[in-house]
Amino acid sequence: MFLGPCSGALHPLSLLVQAATLAVVLAPGALPPFLPCELQSRGLVNCDWLFLTSVPRFSAAAPRENITSLSLYSNRIRHLHDSDFVHLSSLRRLDLKWNCPPAGLSPMHFPCHMTIEPNTFLAVPTLEDLNLSYNGISAVPALPSSLVSLSLSRTNILVLDPGHLAGLHTLRYLFLDGNCYYKNPCRQALRVAPGALLGLRNLTHLSLKYNNLTAVPRRLPPSLEYLLLSYNHITTLAPADLADLTALRVLDVGGNCRRCDHARNPCRECPRGFPKLHPDTFSHLSRLEGLVLRDSSLHSLDPRWFRGLDNLLVLDLSENFLYDCITKTEAFHGLARLRRLNLSFNYHKKVSFAHLHLAPSFGSLLSLQELDMHGIFFRSLSETTLRPLVHLPALQRLHLQLNFINQAQLSLFGAFPGLRHVDLSDNRISGAAEPVAATGEADGPEQAWRLPRNTPQGPPGAPSSEDFMPSCRTLNFTLDLSRNNVVTIQPEMFAQLSRLQCLCLSHNSISQAVNGSQFVPLTGLRVLDLSHNKLDLYHGRSFTELPRLEALDLSYNSQPFSMRGVGHNLSFVAQLPALRYLSLAHNDIHSRVSQQLRSASLWALDFSGNALSQMWAEGDLYLRFFQGLSSLVHLDLSQNRLHTLLPRNLDNLPKSLQLLRLRDNYLAFFNWSSLALLPSLEALDLAGNQLKALSNGSLPNGTLLQRLDLSGNSIGFVVPGFFALAAQLRELNLSANALKTIEPSWFGSLAGALQVLDVTANPLHCACGAAFVDFLLEVQAAVPGLPSHVRCGSPGQLQGRSIFAQDLRLCLDEALSWDCFGLSLLAVALSLAVPVLHHLCGWDLWYCFHLCLAWLPRRGRRRGADALLYDAFVVFDKAQSSVADWVYNELRVQLEERRGRRALRLCLEERDWLPGRTLFENLWASVYSSRKTLFVLAHTDSVSGLLRASFLLAQQRLLEDRKDVVVLVMLRADARRSRYVRLRQRLCRQSVLFWPHQPRGQRSFWAQLGTALTRDNRHFYNRNFCRGPTTAE
Repeated sequence: MFLGPCSGALHPLSLLVQAATLAVVLAPGALPPFLPCELQSRGLVNCDWLFLTSVPRFSAAAPRENITSLSLYSNRIRHLHDSDFVHLSSLRRLDLKWNCPPAGLSPMHFPCHMTIEPNTFLAVPTLEDLNLSYNGISAVPALPSSLVSLSLSRTNILVLDPGHLAGLHTLRYLFLDGNCYYKNPCRQALRVAPGALLGLRNLTHLSLKYNNLTAVPRRLPPSLEYLLLSYNHITTLAPADLADLTALRVLDVGGNCRRCDHARNPCRECPRGFPKLHPDTFSHLSRLEGLVLRDSSLHSLDPRWFRGLDNLLVLDLSENFLYDCITKTEAFHGLARLRRLNLSFNYHKKVSFAHLHLAPSFGSLLSLQELDMHGIFFRSLSETTLRPLVHLPALQRLHLQLNFINQAQLSLFGAFPGLRHVDLSDNRISGAAEPVAATGEADGPEQAWRLPRNTPQGPPGAPSSEDFMPSCRTLNFTLDLSRNNVVTIQPEMFAQLSRLQCLCLSHNSISQAVNGSQFVPLTGLRVLDLSHNKLDLYHGRSFTELPRLEALDLSYNSQPFSMRGVGHNLSFVAQLPALRYLSLAHNDIHSRVSQQLRSASLWALDFSGNALSQMWAEGDLYLRFFQGLSSLVHLDLSQNRLHTLLPRNLDNLPKSLQLLRLRDNYLAFFNWSSLALLPSLEALDLAGNQLKALSNGSLPNGTLLQRLDLSGNSIGFVVPGFFALAAQLRELNLSANALKTIEPSWFGSLAGALQVLDVTANPLHCACGAAFVDFLLEVQAAVPGLPSHVRCGSPGQLQGRSIFAQDLRLCLDEALSWDCFGLSLLAVALSLAVPVLHHLCGWDLWYCFHLCLAWLPRRGRRRGADALLYDAFVVFDKAQSSVADWVYNELRVQLEERRGRRALRLCLEERDWLPGRTLFENLWASVYSSRKTLFVLAHTDSVSGLLRASFLLAQQRLLEDRKDVVVLVMLRADARRSRYVRLRQRLCRQSVLFWPHQPRGQRSFWAQLGTALTRDNRHFYNRNFCRGPTTAE
């Protein structure tokens, strides 16, 4: 019995042959060596967040000997075997954090216990850094002697004995934080046996925070330099507790006797009379550089605590009760080398003071560089407040935010020649200081826990104004007055501050019309932040008193621009000779502004969050709005509600433009050839738009474009060669689109030059033999997250999984198997049916065969006689460029190229008319050689010329052949007013179509148009009015 060549497709031998054939045909490239993980720079293999349940076994072909770091952070590994890391002979750093968290730290509070076999880590003699934090382990595992850093934080280890860490002579860093606290509760405190760590002769860093310790562990290694004991319950400190720790450089004992009225987490009130610090507790720590006593319920400072601390550089006394002490303490006299002092949140409960006078001992801090006094709550800031600090030569940073200050004499900062940053944000300053009676009395209750309000953040990944505006960190003097109550700006506010270079007034309530006189004293100002206010830009000389101004942030001042009928003058930009950065973002600018921005110095402009679509809709009024910015390099037009971007809009942008952002608009079409109008453009951001295909042309030849971001669109199709001509393109972001494949033909020879090709978050179709797999393997160095973050969208069994979940180049093609099965089944059926039928009714079959053979030619001749050359003759007004562009780039592409085997043949005047014929001969031949005549109209009020002649010929054909061949496509909705259109809609509705301007309706439009062009109009006539024309027999 004959079975056919594919009859054995389901046999195992056939499966092997098929797999081998696929392997040869597809010529597979090299898979990423460390699947499912990703190889990063310097020997780091990243396996984070892959939901692994066991340590991956990398293939023998992978260069495992080059792995120096392995990160298995946040997986689901519950069991570590002796052989898990044997093959990693050069491993130095291993991160196993967050694999099996204790019940209290688990999001669902599920108990979990991690099992570690005895030789798991001993098999890695090169291991130096091991992180086992956030895992349910209750004992210290056996560890190699090569360890330098060990983290056992947030585990269930509650006992440390000398034998647990024996032999770790090279260990320098040991972290045991959070093994017994409110998030990781236990029945007992962490117990560190006396001398348990004494054998760690090289230990320099020890952290035992959040462990419910009631005393400092005894007999710690004398080599310790950093000892962190904060947030335990150690309420008493004596010299014996820190004996022999003479090498200490940093000591943190804060949070052991807490101030609970300012606590952000569960807190146990400090007992009355505690903490108890012996005067000589720190006297022998002569090398101490940092001391943290924060949140310790201190009411006073004993000068003897700091005796002998000649090298102290940082002192943290925040969140205590030192509001009275700081006005009279003598404790700072011996701290001549102190650089940073933190006194924040040392407020009196429910009280804000009218004044604050610092103690004279502050004047002895000759090396002080930074003083933090936010959250002390005093209402007036005057010269007497900071008088002891005036002569500190090194003072650079002063933090006074969140103090309820409503009167501030800002000119006092002019007496501090070395001051670089003053932070007065989150206060109640409303303007220039007024005389206040020095009563010294307490005010009414204030909420001590009031925190700064949060600034609304944009969507993840979206650029902010900070991307354009320069930072003030490098400037000599910055004053931050953000989040106050400033309503008007007066020049006297900034008297004696001529050296100020950066001023932040964001998030106030400034609503005045700036006229060029507000900032007169600030002759050296270079950066001015006025965002989140209500500024009125009416005067043409705004900010002209600032000749050195380089950066101006006017974003989020939308209220004046939303006032109907009020004009806004932006001509001041031309009068700022040094201005390089300007932000007008999120102001909803839409009308009644200056027709053109002019500046010869402006380098970056943020115009996002406005209504440029409405401005450009006003004819040519704002067409050249940006053209006067002759030196502009960066322009952000994101979130401007743009639905279209015509070539003339791009042509009127500055030719010097190098970066153009058009994120988060409504662009469904982009004329790529118009990029030639911006000869210097290097980066284009079109993320978050509504592009569905890259099919209209390609990137122009000769463009300097280096970065192109098309993420967050709905792109499902890319025409071959689209990116090929952009020879300078190096970074391409196609993530979060609707791509089902990645074709090498899109890039041509450019593929090898790409440095970044982001294709994550696309629904790739992972069929057997998918060509995109080989291509991505060829350029895998440029594809971020290829092993784990490039995932399948179909078929269902692979949805959401990595494209390497199975080797798509060698897997069995299920569709091919079914095809072979079907062919073999057909062959068997035919081999049985043909002899039987020949025997039973051979003569009848012979007669029917010859009868059909005689009938077929006649049917063929009839079809040949009635066949037409074209399915539709397209008539439109060539003088209307928008209509012609729609016909050639939308209609022609959809009907001739994207319908596959159902493609229609269109007759176009400029393409299909024969030269040498008269216009009427070509017109007559086009109408009578086409099944339908398609009229594309933008309006119906004046139809003449070729349109009128074509319509008359179509009507003549109706009279002669009794065939209605007219189909109307209206590109504008106002065409409904035509009486002929309304009559035709009533009689033959499906022959009148209107182009939808919403992208979601376009797919239905093309389906309706295809039906109208392929079916006879007589089927569309309304039977209630007429029967429609009938074809003459």
